[in-house]
Amino acid sequence: MGDKGVQVGPEPLTFDQVVAVAREDAPVTLTERALERIAAARAHVEELSARPTPVYGVSTGFGALATRHIPPELRRQLQLNIVRSHAAGSGPEVEREVVRAMMLLRLRTLASGHSGVQPVTAQTLAALLNAGITPIVHEYGSLGCSGDLAPLSHVALALIGEGEVRDAAGRRKPAAQALAEADIPPVTLGAKEGLALINGTDGMLGMLVLAACDLRRLLVCADIAAAMSVEALLGTDRVFAAELQQLRPHPGQAASAANLRALLAGSAIMESHRGPDCTRVQDAYSLRCSPQVNGAARDTLAHAEQVASRELASAIDNPVVLPDGRVESNGNFHGAPLAYVLDFLAIPVADVASMSERRTDRMLDRARSHGLPAFLADDPGVDSGHMIAQYTQAAIVSELKRLAVPASVDSLPSSAMQEDHVSMGWSAARKLRRALDGLTRVLAIEILTAARALDLRAPLRPAPATAAVVAALREHVGPPGPDRHLAPEIDHAVRLVRDGTLRAAAERVTGPLA
Repeated sequence: MGDKGVQVGPEPLTFDQVVAVAREDAPVTLTERALERIAAARAHVEELSARPTPVYGVSTGFGALATRHIPPELRRQLQLNIVRSHAAGSGPEVEREVVRAMMLLRLRTLASGHSGVQPVTAQTLAALLNAGITPIVHEYGSLGCSGDLAPLSHVALALIGEGEVRDAAGRRKPAAQALAEADIPPVTLGAKEGLALINGTDGMLGMLVLAACDLRRLLVCADIAAAMSVEALLGTDRVFAAELQQLRPHPGQAASAANLRALLAGSAIMESHRGPDCTRVQDAYSLRCSPQVNGAARDTLAHAEQVASRELASAIDNPVVLPDGRVESNGNFHGAPLAYVLDFLAIPVADVASMSERRTDRMLDRARSHGLPAFLADDPGVDSGHMIAQYTQAAIVSELKRLAVPASVDSLPSSAMQEDHVSMGWSAARKLRRALDGLTRVLAIEILTAARALDLRAPLRPAPATAAVVAALREHVGPPGPDRHLAPEIDHAVRLVRDGTLRAAAERVTGPLA
């Protein structure tokens, strides 16, 4: 991003730019081209506002009330009212990173010059981001159609100095106070501006971008976990050979298998059972088919990323200002393209976690673990080892299966049947975020268990890459021994998966994993 942070103009934003602003507080700046286009579109809106002919969003009511023509003296009140009335969310606060992503993406649409806002309105939204002021947005309120109306309305409410926000230090306070402390004058809304600030898919898209970045990292950890379990269970790496993967040329599968080969290279444990005395012909599916499942998840993610990239290049508003000055109604605010892939991603998230849990269970079962003690316990019967850690995995996997049920197949009509089909994309995004947290925990428990199993294979040594992962884990979690409080160890493993520590340990040996 450089010293200038993120430049926001009519051009599409990148995933990295969204993450930088949402999670790293990168500063934003509107480009000169953006300000020129915003001003040009605003001139068209002002001209239309002066005409007697009704224009939706400029001189009419909204939704089912669009048939009422609003006289000029009430139009500013109209825009103020839509923000106040639509800021009707309820429930827990939405995460700061989601709100910041949503604010940035709404700013990008304003910068496209198709919304018709005043330049000062876009500049004030940028100022809130740069000051670290985050409007309080609630869990419930968006149907994913007509945009994320309630969530974006809470953002717009802060722009006019109403509602509540959190400042850069995380303190909750009235928006008017936070704006005053940051020396940011509140916006006085003009014609069309209230609607322009709230009619977008920005919440759904922001959560999709963040989820895609998280899932891509987690799928590398899924390969690390699989490699450690294959090694610990005395499985074979021959099934991951490139020549076998090429017989089914899915790109995600090839990438996953290449990771597994790199992670298992040089393993003394693998070499210990390659000879003619080994009678095992095939490993269980949860070991042998890891590249097929983890790879299919990658290919599903690639499709979702393509959809997100198209949306990042879109100007989502209704009505929109066209270059020739026309203001036209449209249906581009419908969240179906995002809702479908948000739902789609929840399926491989659940399945990758399910396969991970099956490998963990196999390591704990003396009948299937090829010489490991029951539950990897120090003194089975006196000690329970990792027995209940697998219960925790199983509980999460069961939850992930419920979260994989699509939200987008549901639709509840609203606005007196004017908005008679909605996407439920916001709900799909919210459950995907919960699902990714679950996958993180399931993989962490598998890695924690596999590390213990690899230690128990001593004096045989694991591969240099998997040994590096075990060593990184051992800086926070002790080696095998009598039972101890397991929850803190699981929490350490979760953090090390989430912050990239374990992946980095592996990649110092293998080089970048895909």
